[in-house]
Amino acid sequence: MQRAMLFGCALLLPLWAGCGGPAHVAGDYTIAVTNRENGCGFDGWTVGASASNIPLTVTQSGSAVTAVVGGTTGVFMHAILGSKTFTGSVHGDDISMTLYGTRTFTEGECAYTVIATAHADLTGDTLSGTIEYTLATNGSPQCASYENCVSVQAFNGVRPPLP
Repeated sequence: MQRAMLFGCALLLPLWAGCGGPAHVAGDYTIAVTNRENGCGFDGWTVGASASNIPLTVTQSGSAVTAVVGGTTGVFMHAILGSKTFTGSVHGDDISMTLYGTRTFTEGECAYTVIATAHADLTGDTLSGTIEYTLATNGSPQCASYENCVSVQAFNGVRPPLP
């Protein structure tokens, strides 16, 4: 039975990376981001604007991952969101991480925090994907336009080759 299961995983490996466990995603990456749609209407967000040379340190324990945004971008994220640390998991070469903002913003009776969710794929030493920003509101009727909004950034970056 185990031999048949291993054989099945070997045949499906190109289609399903879950057989071999999580990829080794830890490392010090240099990331570039590009603003895409601004569904949440963030002030100062320009579609197509980009930033590069952003340090990102990813640590891993089994399938659990943590990514800390460094440099000026990390300082900015911490000031705006209240954190610069994403946590999540890796399955095969796919990574999903979330940063739950702790800073509350208000507009009238609407109060909200920002949630940043990163989805990425690792190919060799290159990490690429998107970050989706959504809002967790207090449910006030004044928050109606924010309830299902999504703003997106595309990103990619590299780490030094593994030894």
